[in-house]
Amino acid sequence: MQQLVLRLLKITISSIKDILPILIVVVFFQLVVLQNSLTDLSSLASGLLLVLIGLAMFVFGLEIALFPIGETMASSMAQKGSIILLVIFAFVLGFGTTFAEPALIAVAAEAAQVAAHGDMILNTEAAQADYALGLRFFVALAVGIAIVLGVLRILYGWSFRMIIIVGYILVVIMTIFAPKEIIGIAYDAGGVTTSTITVPLVAALGVGFARSIKGRNPMLDGFGIIAFASLTPMVFVMLYGMLI
Repeated sequence: MQQLVLRLLKITISSIKDILPILIVVVFFQLVVLQNSLTDLSSLASGLLLVLIGLAMFVFGLEIALFPIGETMASSMAQKGSIILLVIFAFVLGFGTTFAEPALIAVAAEAAQVAAHGDMILNTEAAQADYALGLRFFVALAVGIAIVLGVLRILYGWSFRMIIIVGYILVVIMTIFAPKEIIGIAYDAGGVTTSTITVPLVAALGVGFARSIKGRNPMLDGFGIIAFASLTPMVFVMLYGMLI
């Protein structure tokens, strides 16, 4: 218990160091460049305190729970020796974490509203809900496939650079043919999928799996799955736009 408290204290101090430069820049521009006074200091202070607590607790939770869980599950799956089971696990993990990603939910809802106002879909709550749900499903499907691709790459030693090059060539080609209204959403979808829930579990999965495979280097082979998780949603969302 004492070690956990000390670890939390250390993370909190580190979070203060991370936030301090941002605070200095904001205050400097507010007072010196824009020459505006800082109003409502109590709200500002309370907001910064909440950000600090949230950041410290989030990092603390990652270190004591999500990263260990991801690595342990990956190692256990690798020891089972079943490629099919491993592929199913990787897909479900990628799909589930992405579908529940708060950033994706927010972006999908906003995209549905814009699509309705742009007469791409009916301007009704039901149509917007269906559009947002379909967008989330396609992005989650893309990430699930990306995690499977990353796991197979670690397992068989496929070239990371070749997969990335071919993937982005496909993105460029699809950008030419996809509806212009969906292109921006597709590119943003590649970013929002790699957020608070998805990244810790997926990164831990890759590292844990690479450690469990003989001849694989966790530093060289364990990372890179997040890049696949950013790449494939662009392709799938543009495909979603073509189908819609």
